Amino acid sequence: MKMDGQDDSSNVEDARSGGGGFGGRHIGIGAVVIALVGGMVFGVNPLTILELLSGAGGAPQAQMAPAAPAGRPPAGDPQARFVSQVLRSTEVVWADVFAQAGKTYRDPKLTLFRGSYATGCGQGESAMGPFYCPADQHVYLDMGFFDTMRSQLGAPGQFAQAYVIGHEVGHHVQNLLGLTEKVDALRRRGTEAQANAMSVRLELQADCFAGVWANRSQQEQGWRLEPGDIETALNAAAQIGDDTLQRKSRSQVVPESFTHGSSAQRVAWFKRGFGGGDINRCDAFAAGTL
Repeated sequence: MKMDGQDDSSNVEDARSGGGGFGGRHIGIGAVVIALVGGMVFGVNPLTILELLSGAGGAPQAQMAPAAPAGRPPAGDPQARFVSQVLRSTEVVWADVFAQAGKTYRDPKLTLFRGSYATGCGQGESAMGPFYCPADQHVYLDMGFFDTMRSQLGAPGQFAQAYVIGHEVGHHVQNLLGLTEKVDALRRRGTEAQANAMSVRLELQADCFAGVWANRSQQEQGWRLEPGDIETALNAAAQIGDDTLQRKSRSQVVPESFTHGSSAQRVAWFKRGFGGGDINRCDAFAAGTL
């Protein structure tokens, strides 16, 4: 993935020297790491651990005042600059998509942190990986997760990293469109199986939105994919499929417990968005089969 000469976003904040906070719910892609380890060590369903990490189904947890304000990333940090360039590319794409629909896109903030950090959804932990918080419209990222992707999830490469950011920004798009609130309301009223099924559709749509961004951004902004880039992104999607995680943790797959979708589904929905770059192809809630 070559993004030479791309603009930086003004919405990246660096809080890697701060931290603190309690509780809350996150929509995350990286909680799978701690869940997978816990599943292997304690024999617990990793998806149950994910539920606990996200605060689903529990009592509201205490919140703590945010840490000191974050600053701009240092100019000499190439990895932070890459994140900033990717975020800027999402801003351009989604502003255009919303404008074509007669709507106004609001850019999310992206906060870099290390260890833990107080967010609008509670405490962000590096073990959870990147996540989006609807309450403050921030994407939170400990860049150590990129090392985890390479060494533990078998998903190396910059485009795999960019896909992760694109997925979390996809959750921001869902929030702006009112989908997150609607899905949360449906999950509260339904059974556990129904809530899981709605979560799957929400995650697959975010994968599709990541594909829309990748398609439109490279065409409109002039950066280019290199051989193997798409494969690394699809591998990242496959490695965090519910069925793959369950096989790794206990060799048994329970589709009714899925909350993110199978590996094949995640790959298919990313391809769906990437193939045409059309947000209208991403309605996972209207799809009869996933």
